[in-house]
Amino acid sequence: MTTPSEPLAPAAEQADLEFIHEAAGNDDPPAPIKGVRRLLWSIIPANIGIFLIWGAVPGILLPAQITELDPANKVVNLLIVMTIGSFASILAQPIAGQISDRTRSRFGRRAPWIVLGALAGGLALTGLAFADSLVGITIAWTLVQISYNFAQGPLSAVMPDRVPVSRRGLFAAVSGIGLMVGALGGSIVGSMFFHSIAVGYVIFAVFSLVILSLFVVLNPDYSSTELEPEPFRLADFLRTFWVNPVKHPDFFWAFTGRLLLYTGYFAVTGYQLFILTDYLGVEEPEKVIPVLGLLSLVGILISTIISGPLSDKVGRRKPFVFGSSVFVGLAMIIPMVSPTIEAWMLMTFISGFGFGMFQAVDTALMSQVLPSAKSFAKDLGVVNIAATLPQTLAPAVAGAIVLTFGYVGLFPVGIVLSILGAFAVWPIKASR
Repeated sequence: MTTPSEPLAPAAEQADLEFIHEAAGNDDPPAPIKGVRRLLWSIIPANIGIFLIWGAVPGILLPAQITELDPANKVVNLLIVMTIGSFASILAQPIAGQISDRTRSRFGRRAPWIVLGALAGGLALTGLAFADSLVGITIAWTLVQISYNFAQGPLSAVMPDRVPVSRRGLFAAVSGIGLMVGALGGSIVGSMFFHSIAVGYVIFAVFSLVILSLFVVLNPDYSSTELEPEPFRLADFLRTFWVNPVKHPDFFWAFTGRLLLYTGYFAVTGYQLFILTDYLGVEEPEKVIPVLGLLSLVGILISTIISGPLSDKVGRRKPFVFGSSVFVGLAMIIPMVSPTIEAWMLMTFISGFGFGMFQAVDTALMSQVLPSAKSFAKDLGVVNIAATLPQTLAPAVAGAIVLTFGYVGLFPVGIVLSILGAFAVWPIKASR
């Protein structure tokens, strides 16, 4: 005797196949196998598992490791390592997305690469723990970038793959909580390993692998074995790195807005360790960083929890993006005119509030401008360059600014880029 749910499985898989062949980012996908609710709560720890690394390594542990290696040339050496690693990340996510979109397995298109990326990233982090030269650090960090981007790209495609449009604001908010808790928690936890860097790398590697593997197990995807293989054309793939503003104007403006605002934010916050020590004169930054992380986290959580669901309710995303840039821009004025730790704390809270507002709605907005379900992961890989690249490249850009103008030069750059990022989303037509 069959249960009422048994005949639905083939129908659901058929609906998923039709969705992949015919839908775009503003279409509703078939319901997830285990439901949207489980996916909502599972994405939080999954994002934490990746973004703990992005929060701890480039902002805290890697600068500290490079400082130990050569204190006199720390700024230049960090610039070199970050720049090389960032170019690797530019390629990694679109390539990972391209491969993921074409993966045919009983576990679906995303799961194999989420797990393999976490495993390879863990091995690369372990290698970074034992690197004792600038060349070794550069190679290991580049492999870390590539590996975790191979996990993050397919993971980011979960929203357009499985979440209805009407719940994407909520999903983006929840996902953003995991992202920012990870990024800021990474800075807090990373500071605890300030004097035992290798141990920190290994712990982050193990944690990420366990958490991402659990996400895959708890949220099974539809099999992709029945999907017809998509032809691969190198010329078409290379063109994906150019976001055509004529053919896909919404996609272009969404990418540009995210790139500008993220770069403005992380150009300042991503250089926090050296700002604290060299600009504000903090002698023991590892004791201050956890407090700053908590202040930023509180601001982010408040605005994220409010903004995501509210954007679903009012059916508008753009006003929240504009509001976020105002908060971030105003916050950066504070330490520019008052170079004190108290001013930096106030900036941290206000900019966190603004960035949380942006993060809560931006992911939902991005999902609605994707051209085709056949290439969600690849297209998001291109879009996510605008998110991951600033987090790793911004410290390198900041290093060049510091060498030229001093630390105070970071703040006007951050303000201008944040405001320009907000104005870039207004031409988007797929979302209000």
